[in-house]
Amino acid sequence: MRAQSDGPVKGDDDSGLGSGSSSIRFSFQGSKSTGAEKEATRDVARRFRGEGLQKVDSKGRVSIPALFRRVVQACDPSWTEGLAPELVIVYGDTRREFLECYTIEAIEEVDAKIDALPRGSVGRKTLERLFHGQSFPTSIDETGRLVLPAKLRQKIGIDKEAYFIAAGDTFQIWNPETYEADQEKNDAWLCDQPDDFDPLTFLDGDGGA
Repeated sequence: MRAQSDGPVKGDDDSGLGSGSSSIRFSFQGSKSTGAEKEATRDVARRFRGEGLQKVDSKGRVSIPALFRRVVQACDPSWTEGLAPELVIVYGDTRREFLECYTIEAIEEVDAKIDALPRGSVGRKTLERLFHGQSFPTSIDETGRLVLPAKLRQKIGIDKEAYFIAAGDTFQIWNPETYEADQEKNDAWLCDQPDDFDPLTFLDGDGGA
């Protein structure tokens, strides 16, 4: 197996996603890819990485970081070259100060889990309201932009700039100042931990709850 890097990629407004960001493509030479290898490649492709500050115009149009667009395209089963890749913005949870953006594959996974719950149950009604009713299906246009409706911008206080940050198979859109305050809380929590604390311990099953 050979890993080939496409090199650094910057956002359309040169805000980028941090220095050294790159897209890695895996090719298996000499034999056909196994099912496990294809699944591993797919899982890598569907993960968002990085962060970036983007400008928002008076109509709510904002450019999606280039690396994010590639993931949205890869995770839209209906997308082909020349079509607008689709995604779903979930905004209903009033406790959250950001918008959660799901690829088509990611939202379909959530939908399948909701469909498995008993009809009429509190859990199903709550999740249907959040993910079906209080969500906004949209697409990325040919210039790499999406439109944030005024209702969504007002909910999280977005004006002239929006902060994008990856969250695994979703990405979040924040008011930059709100995100900075939230990050300060997280940094303060980290500073309160013992000197030998390593966040990697969470990978062993301790979620830090």
